[in-house]
Amino acid sequence: PKRVFMYGPPGTGKTLLAQACAVQTKATFLKLAGSQLVQMFIGDGVKLVCDAFALAKEKAPSIIFIDELDAIGTKRFGSEKAGDQEIQRTMLQLLNQLDGFQPNTQVKVIAATNRVDIFDPAFLCSGHLDRKIEFPMPNEEARARIM
Repeated sequence: PKRVFMYGPPGTGKTLLAQACAVQTKATFLKLAGSQLVQMFIGDGVKLVCDAFALAKEKAPSIIFIDELDAIGTKRFGSEKAGDQEIQRTMLQLLNQLDGFQPNTQVKVIAATNRVDIFDPAFLCSGHLDRKIEFPMPNEEARARIM
């Protein structure tokens, strides 16, 4: 898959798995935090998304890891606040980038969140993401095996 969405509580290994994927595939690892994409000035979030994808294509093979995606992927409520509109523009730009993937691209996107419950359904639809993976908290037996 070229676009993977991981969700689950903190500390379940989402970031570690994304890093391991990059190491195992010898891919350039570009990490963005969702909070980085929420910018004070109009257009900055959109520019960061465009720049990240351009750099990933330049450094391919590469993996763009977007942590805390819930910072921009929340449900839309028709807010007229400039900040909320900027977050929506950033999310739409990310969706456009995800939609524009070519079959032969050597850029993969892995996104992660702790808060899948607040996500915009438009982002979660199958056209934007190839695979969704839940990372539940391990039970007692699984924790013992990990240790």
